[in-house]
Amino acid sequence: MANKVTLGSGRFTYDVVENWEKLPEDIGWRETAGVITDADDNVYVFSRGDHPMVVFDKDGNFIKTWGEGVFTRAHGVSVGPNNTLYCTDDGDHTVRQCTLDGEVLMTIGVPNEPAAAHSNKPFNRCTHVATDPANGDLFVSDGYGNGNVHKFTPDGEHIATWGSPGVDAGQFNIVHNIATDRDGYVYVCDRENHRVQVFDRDGKLEDVWYHLHRPCAIYISDDQRVYVGELGFGMAVNRYTPNIGPRVAILNTAGKVLDRLGNGYGLDAGQFIAPHGICLDSEDSIYVAEVAHTNISHNETPPPNVRAFQKLAKA
Repeated sequence: MANKVTLGSGRFTYDVVENWEKLPEDIGWRETAGVITDADDNVYVFSRGDHPMVVFDKDGNFIKTWGEGVFTRAHGVSVGPNNTLYCTDDGDHTVRQCTLDGEVLMTIGVPNEPAAAHSNKPFNRCTHVATDPANGDLFVSDGYGNGNVHKFTPDGEHIATWGSPGVDAGQFNIVHNIATDRDGYVYVCDRENHRVQVFDRDGKLEDVWYHLHRPCAIYISDDQRVYVGELGFGMAVNRYTPNIGPRVAILNTAGKVLDRLGNGYGLDAGQFIAPHGICLDSEDSIYVAEVAHTNISHNETPPPNVRAFQKLAKA
C-alpha cells in the first residue's frame, strides 16, 4: 500500500486521495477545467473531452455525464440558484445556466459570436461566474480576449462593466476566475498581474493582494476562507522554483495567508501541475481541477495519461 501523503498543518491538514474518481473505461477526459459540488456533495467536473460534465458522488463513484454537443471548451463552473450551475465556455464565448441534469435554462452571449477583442463588451473568451448572495446578480470574468468584469441581472440583462486591459489598479491581464463572499464583495483572479483584486458589488476597488503567483482558481467557503489555485511557472527556466507554485493557497478575506498546500511541480501525490478550478464540499475537503496536459505541452510532449484531477480530504 502506498504511503499516505499529507499536506498542510493544523486546522488546514489534508490527506491526498489518489485515484479518487472512478471513471468508466469508455469515458475519459483530456484534462479538467472546473469543479463544483452540490448540496448532496455530488461533484461536477467540467472537463475538456467528449463528455464535458462528469458527475460523481462524494466517494468518487461515477453517476452520469452531460453537455455532449453543447460545450466547445470547458472553462469555469459555479453554483447558481435553485439547484442550477453556471457553466462558462471560453471556446464559444457563452455562459449557460444548467440544471443538475444538464438542461440549459439560459444562455448569455451568442455562441461562436465573440465581441471584438478588448472592446469592453461581453464576451470574448469569458472564464467564470460568481453570484451576488443578496440578489442573484451575476459577475462574469471576461477573460482572455477582454479585460473586464461584466455584471448581469439573474435574467441575463447586462447592467454594468468595469475594468480594462493593463497593470494599474482596477485593470486586468487575463481576468481568470471570480468569486463572491457572503457580504457581496467580488474577488477577481487577475492572473498575469499576479494578484487578486477585491471590489464591491458596484465595481469599486477595495483591496489588492499582491502575494500570489498567477492566481488561477478561486473559491470562498461558507466560513469565509478563500482558496486560491496558484498556477506555476510560465517559462521552463522557472519550473523548479518552489515559491511560485503550483499550489493551493488558503487565505482569509483580508488577504492573510493561512496555509499553502503542495509539494512542488509534478505528478506525484501531493504535487500539482496546473490548478485551474477549485471547490470544497460540506466536509471541507478540497477538489482541484487541473489543465495539466496543456501546461506540460508548453515545454514538452505530455505523457499519454496525465493526471487531471485531485481530492484533498480534510484530515
